Amino acid sequence: MIDLSAFSEEKFDAKKWINTACQNRHPQETVEKQLVDLEMKLQMMSEEIAASLEEQSTAALLRVPRATRDVIRVRDDAVSLRHSVSSILLKLKKAEGSSAESISALAKVDIVKQRMEAAYETLQDAAGLTQLSSTVEDVFASGDLSKAAETLVNMRHCLSAVGEVAEFANIRKQLEVLENRLDSMVQPRLTDALSNCKVEVAQDLRGILIRIGRFKSLEAHYTKVHLKPIRQLWEDFDSKQRTNKLAGEKNEVERLSSSNDFQSSLPTISFSSWLPSFYDELLLYLEQEWKWCMIAFPDDYKTVVPKLLIDTMASIGSNFVSRINLATGDVVAETKALAKGILDILSGDMQKGIKIQTKHLEALIELHNMTGTFARNVQHLFSESDLPVLLDTLKAVYLPYEPFKQRVGMTNIGTGKDFEAVKHYFLYEQMEHVILSSEIAGVDLRGAVVRGVGAQGIELSETVRRMEESIPQVILFLDEAVERCISFTGGSEIDELIQALDDILLQYISTLQETLKSLRAVCGVDAGDGGGMKKEMVSDRKEGMHNARKVDLISNEEEWSIVQGALQILTVADCLTRRSAVFEASLKATLARLSTSLSFSVFGSNLGQNQSHVASDGNGDWSMAGKAALDVASVRLVDVPEKAQRLFNLLDQSKDPRFHALPLASQRVATFADTVNELVYDVLISKVGQRFSDVSRLPIWSAVEEPSAFPLPSFSAYPQAYVTSVAEYLLTLPQQLEPLAEGISSSDPNTDEAQFFATEWMFKVVEGATGLYMEQLRGIQYITDRGAQQLSTDIEYLRDVLSALSMPIPPVLATYHSCLSTPRDRLKDFVISDGGNQLDLPTAYLVCKIRREACRAAEKAYDVTEVDERVNRAVAAANKAANAARIATVKAVQKQIQHNSHINNIPIPMVWITTYFNTTKVRLLLPKTAVAKRRMDVIFPPKLALCPKLSKFLF
Repeated sequence: MIDLSAFSEEKFDAKKWINTACQNRHPQETVEKQLVDLEMKLQMMSEEIAASLEEQSTAALLRVPRATRDVIRVRDDAVSLRHSVSSILLKLKKAEGSSAESISALAKVDIVKQRMEAAYETLQDAAGLTQLSSTVEDVFASGDLSKAAETLVNMRHCLSAVGEVAEFANIRKQLEVLENRLDSMVQPRLTDALSNCKVEVAQDLRGILIRIGRFKSLEAHYTKVHLKPIRQLWEDFDSKQRTNKLAGEKNEVERLSSSNDFQSSLPTISFSSWLPSFYDELLLYLEQEWKWCMIAFPDDYKTVVPKLLIDTMASIGSNFVSRINLATGDVVAETKALAKGILDILSGDMQKGIKIQTKHLEALIELHNMTGTFARNVQHLFSESDLPVLLDTLKAVYLPYEPFKQRVGMTNIGTGKDFEAVKHYFLYEQMEHVILSSEIAGVDLRGAVVRGVGAQGIELSETVRRMEESIPQVILFLDEAVERCISFTGGSEIDELIQALDDILLQYISTLQETLKSLRAVCGVDAGDGGGMKKEMVSDRKEGMHNARKVDLISNEEEWSIVQGALQILTVADCLTRRSAVFEASLKATLARLSTSLSFSVFGSNLGQNQSHVASDGNGDWSMAGKAALDVASVRLVDVPEKAQRLFNLLDQSKDPRFHALPLASQRVATFADTVNELVYDVLISKVGQRFSDVSRLPIWSAVEEPSAFPLPSFSAYPQAYVTSVAEYLLTLPQQLEPLAEGISSSDPNTDEAQFFATEWMFKVVEGATGLYMEQLRGIQYITDRGAQQLSTDIEYLRDVLSALSMPIPPVLATYHSCLSTPRDRLKDFVISDGGNQLDLPTAYLVCKIRREACRAAEKAYDVTEVDERVNRAVAAANKAANAARIATVKAVQKQIQHNSHINNIPIPMVWITTYFNTTKVRLLLPKTAVAKRRMDVIFPPKLALCPKLSKFLF
């Protein structure tokens, strides 16, 4: 058989099919025979296919008429069915109209029937009410309380059926009187049944009270019966105190009357030691009542026993608060002697100087923990009660501690300014604030005192040590405050505590800032010094000499100790930064835990509106998750929805990674670190600043080479003392910073970071030193060739030191060195050829300017030399004139004496006056008398007017 499946493919290839068929032939069969057989088979199969198609086409044509007849028959049936359905719908519409009228009529008849039956029943109730009213007294007289209760129930039912009818108003009043009468008749029997644990009697009496709607009376009577023994348990403490007091007084009398030394052996009972036993006895009593009520009142025990505890705590509440207050005062001798406690201290009734101490708050927290243990036991005992009942019970248990947590009133604390400072505090926040303030005040944070030379380093080290030791103490105080808050309030006051912690930390950092100010004076870098990073250099020469003398007074050991002490301040800043960051992280973790325990889902979305917001399951049973979350914080927050909302907002914000629990303190810590860095920098750079203070005014910059008549060799210049001193100091920086790096690496396992920290500080100081040096270089007004050579040598020496310290050479300093090393006549071409590729052009122009100014100063000095030469020539001429004048004067005087010897008989004195003009001496013979002065025009000829300088000195 031939496989014809290939012929049905879309991409059928005839040649490929024939070749494949030929390849499948028998090896002994020829190709021609294979092709002939293949052609014959294909022809036969083609004929068979054609015959099959013909047969099937004929059969199909025969089936077409039959199918047409079937289609017509189905269409006729569909039309007939449509007509039938239409007729049925028409009949239904007609029937619906008549039925609606019938049903409406029947409904009206039914209403009339119901009204008639109600009227009949009302008439029967009215008749029965009248009969019951007349026979009720007989029922009460019989003493059958159950029957009396049944009668009252029937009367109540009849009155509700009759409604507000004037004829039965007296019966309504009579019913109330009878119910009260029955209640009073039940109470003695109920008291006996509850006292003697008569279950059946108690159940019957409960049924009577419930039937007349007096369940509240059952609760009140149950509480009244059992409150008395509980109060006896509570008053047992006072009785024991009185007994001990009387015994103590008796023993005191016996001791005084006896000769022997007798001491009382009765121990003093404290409230904190007595309270656990009271809670144990009370819990045992409640467990017994819970078990008994489960049998006697199976439907009401979940509310009756908790109501007993609520009323008990309300009854002893005020006395409980008083005992707690006195118990907190007994732990401190001062308050114990005055019989006062925390509330008395905060109310301002105590003497000045008495403040809340940690012991007070620890005693309060200890009592609160005892109450918390009792509350958890009660919660376990009443676990079957509904959540609102359990919530009210726990509120009553924690009620005595509310006065120690609630907001301070306007008349509670202080007056005037002091009151304004605390009126917005919660009481607990105020207690923590006062305690933390007193604890930090006890930390030794004395500032440094300026001492004599040789003791400054010791004072600095001691102060830094006190600062560093205070940080762990303060952080420990803050951790303890957080633990106290969680233990006492369950975290409900954490938002208020955070504000107090932030404020306390600010005060502490302010104290550290003041200490830093005192350290500046000890280190010699206070506001009067000129070595700070952001301070200007002192420009006065005398102050620079004073600074230099002050540096010289400090020995190398003293300087080393000051630098090391200043570097230790960095560890203080690092310790404060790390410790505060760790504390803030732990505070955020605490907030995260509180966010889980005080989940918003526990309180629902309508927090604080009512107690029905607590979630329950579909069957009305309170969820166990809600009951388990009822800790002290949850119980407190339910009654203060505004505070709860603020707390939950804080907890939500704490989930943000950018959240800062102590925002103000975090900023102040960063500011303190910056202040420390500035102080350390000022200390490290102070010596450099003092050595560089007068560099711009050194006389070497304006020095001129002295001419010599002999050819002398030119020697290289040596670096000056100021730059060698600074260079030696910079080279000691790695050694000085090494202890700092070792200290950081010992506290931090990351040694690379510590090494980087030391290297960073070294680079910072070196950069500051080069900056100060370049600032002084810019202050040079002009510089000679000799000064340029010397300055180039100084800069080159400093460059070598910077290279040894692996510091990059600043472009400005490199430009100074290049321009000063270049001869003055080639400097201009050198700057132009560089074009700013390697030189700093503004600096290069400045160097050109100061060297040009030196050239101009030299030219002015040459002009002065020419003027001196002219003066010398004038002086020589004056000498000649003076000689001639002297001869003429002598002759004239001799002649005048001969003619006027009888008038002018006074000799003319002559003096010698010597005046210096540079190196030339002029000796003139001048008369001192008035007559001789009138002859000056004769003595000094007009030639002297050609020399103004000479005339100036002579006249």
